[in-house]
Amino acid sequence: MNFRQNAKATEIAVAGKWLFYFILIGIIAGLGAILFHYLCGLGMHYFLDLMAGYRPGSPAGEHLLLPHTQTPFNRWILLILPALGGLVSGWLVYTFAPEAEGHGTDAAIDAYHHKGGHIRSRIPFIKTIASTITLTTGGSGGREGPIAQIGAGFGSFLATKLKLSERERRIMMAAGIGAGVGSIFRAPLAGALFAAEVLYRDPDFESEVIIPAGISSVVAYCLFCLAFGWGSLFDSPDFKFQNPLELGPYMVLAGVLVVTGVLYVKVFYGVVDLFKKFKVPNHIKPAIGGLLTGIIGFFLPYTLAFGYGIAQDAIFNKVAIPTLIFLAIGKIFTTSFSIGSGGSGGVFGPSIVIGGAMGGAVGKIFNMLIPTIVTHPGSFVIVGMAGFFTAVSNTPISTIIFVSEMTNSYHLLLPSLLVCSLCYLLAKRWTIFENQVKSRIDSPAHAGEFMMDILQTMKVENLTPLIKDVRCVNEDMPFSEFKKIFQTTKQHYFPVMNGKGDFSGIFSSTDIREVIFTSHLEDLVVMKDIMVSDIITTTPSEDLNTVLLKLTQKNIDALPVVTGEDHGSFLGLIYRRDIISHYNDHVKKIRDHEH
Repeated sequence: MNFRQNAKATEIAVAGKWLFYFILIGIIAGLGAILFHYLCGLGMHYFLDLMAGYRPGSPAGEHLLLPHTQTPFNRWILLILPALGGLVSGWLVYTFAPEAEGHGTDAAIDAYHHKGGHIRSRIPFIKTIASTITLTTGGSGGREGPIAQIGAGFGSFLATKLKLSERERRIMMAAGIGAGVGSIFRAPLAGALFAAEVLYRDPDFESEVIIPAGISSVVAYCLFCLAFGWGSLFDSPDFKFQNPLELGPYMVLAGVLVVTGVLYVKVFYGVVDLFKKFKVPNHIKPAIGGLLTGIIGFFLPYTLAFGYGIAQDAIFNKVAIPTLIFLAIGKIFTTSFSIGSGGSGGVFGPSIVIGGAMGGAVGKIFNMLIPTIVTHPGSFVIVGMAGFFTAVSNTPISTIIFVSEMTNSYHLLLPSLLVCSLCYLLAKRWTIFENQVKSRIDSPAHAGEFMMDILQTMKVENLTPLIKDVRCVNEDMPFSEFKKIFQTTKQHYFPVMNGKGDFSGIFSSTDIREVIFTSHLEDLVVMKDIMVSDIITTTPSEDLNTVLLKLTQKNIDALPVVTGEDHGSFLGLIYRRDIISHYNDHVKKIRDHEH
């Protein structure tokens, strides 16, 4: 009884310790989100408003930190402002933390799979400042990238300081991603699911991440809302899906979103490749990208910065079709130039605006063509947000929840599920997160675990053709006679049988070294004197993971296979190399089948 009580107390203590860690990550991510939001508000006021007189709208859930200035709108300032921001941002990033370039979520995914969850402690700070400058001087990007790196960076830092394992560090890092994204977009459930889903291209979840990310995300969300008020990021009418015929236009929307999503991914990484080829210092590249962004912004100012305000207007059907199309296409290029050139910012935010704009355009067109079926174009804006990001990120489940939480619109789950499913299936080959791996089997983070899982499903009897029928010797055979056999064989391990023909021992070529070079012992020694009688064996019903463990523990290359626990009937030897070869063939078949 005391043992059980002690075990239970230990479990509670361990659970309490981890709960404390995840709450702490949530607190830091929440405070980071608050700080970043304040910095963005101040930057928008002093750069875009005060210097260029540009005052983009905000979503319903956000409010101005400072009142607007009286500065008149100046397109020429707006033209050069993103270049100046890119110059400062580029200097910061490439001087202090080059890995902080681009969109931070992808860097966090890479750290999860390939770096044991390790993120340099300076990266969140550099990412925060560089992203603030990029985004508030007109650069197009989202807030989730930097805030994801703040949360992930602290989770990684805490795990390193506590000397936790790589697996535990990865979980804490992923919890930080969920907390950061869930708080800044006011979508705690989606943040937790996103952190578990975004790691893979296939519909695969990192299940051990969901609960930790959920705890951290709830804490971060509550802190953020205590500072900036409760409620969703966007406001929306009470849209309801009530007509099955509307699914037809939604399917057309899915096709449009896939085409737009593929264009986005190709343009984005086309710009990335182009800037890699530029023979100019890396510090200057974000400034060039900023200048190209400014040129587009000169003609289409609403494609700069976040763009959430115009997406909010589109939900209430206040934006014309040409403006929506120009917004979507223009934002693809401004985001690609701002972030793809080495600037700092996220790609989720722009995706929401692009998808919402294309959804709004499709919804308004169908509203004109079949007004009795498509009665509310604004619902297409919300479904478009979800479908487009699914198309470019391979995260259908978390994105549906994301958009539902962000817009406080839960009655569109059915069309969102249809559109996201179609977008996922049609755009599976493309992703804006190039560091995603296909599935858990392809992640270095799970290489050992996956091998163990596979091997546990295989039995020795599955390898019956690979069990070697080897030459056996009798216990009473003189060594001089065995020496003649040894000279004519390449066999390394020799099973030994007793007078009844039962398996009684085994020895290797290493065990005979002492005798083989001592000629006067040859006729005195029999094989029973050399063999090891305390033998380790396996049976046909044993799994291959256990067999490999036995081989590894004894540092041997082969294991005798016997019919039962009494070691009586010897069937042959199973070799380590054959087990590994069989495993590799099995995994290759799995991958070939998936592809």
